[in-house]
Amino acid sequence: MTAPTALPAPNVRPLGLMFIAGFLATIAFDLWGQLISPGLGFAALSPHGLARSLLESLGLPSGDFAGYFVHFYLVGLIGYPVGWLFIFRPLWHAVMGARFGWFVPSAIYGFGLWIFAIGGITAIAGLPLFLNFTGITWVALIGHVLYGIVLGAVVARIEGR
Repeated sequence: MTAPTALPAPNVRPLGLMFIAGFLATIAFDLWGQLISPGLGFAALSPHGLARSLLESLGLPSGDFAGYFVHFYLVGLIGYPVGWLFIFRPLWHAVMGARFGWFVPSAIYGFGLWIFAIGGITAIAGLPLFLNFTGITWVALIGHVLYGIVLGAVVARIEGR
C-alpha cells in the first residue's frame, strides 16, 4: 500500500483504481442528478448536455453519443479521478497531512469540481456563469460533492485505509 502523499505507482493498478472509483462516483452523481433530485421535485441534471454544448462551442462533433462519451468516460472515469489521484490528494496531504482522513478533502475536491464545471466549463461553452444560479446549479453542487466523496471513499477502501 502506498502512502496517500505519494503519487500512485506507474503501473496498471492506478488505472483500475481510477476506473472503479470513477465509475461508482459517476453512477452516484447521475443517480442523484437524474433520478433522486427530480423525484424530490428539484432540477434534473443533464451533464451530457453541458458536454455537448462545450463540444459544439469548440467546433467538435456534439451529438448525444459525444456528450455521453465526454461526460461518462473522459470526465467521470478519467479526468476527475486523475485530478484526485495525481493532483489534489497528493497536494492536500503535502500541505495538510492525513489528519483530516479522506472525507474532508474529497468533499472539498467535489466542491472544486463544481466550481470547475458549473463556473468554468459553462462559460467556455457559452452558457451563463453558474447557469445563473438556478435550481440546476444547486443540484449540481450536491452532485459534484457527492461525486468527490464517493470517489474518495472508494479509493480509500480499495487502498485499505
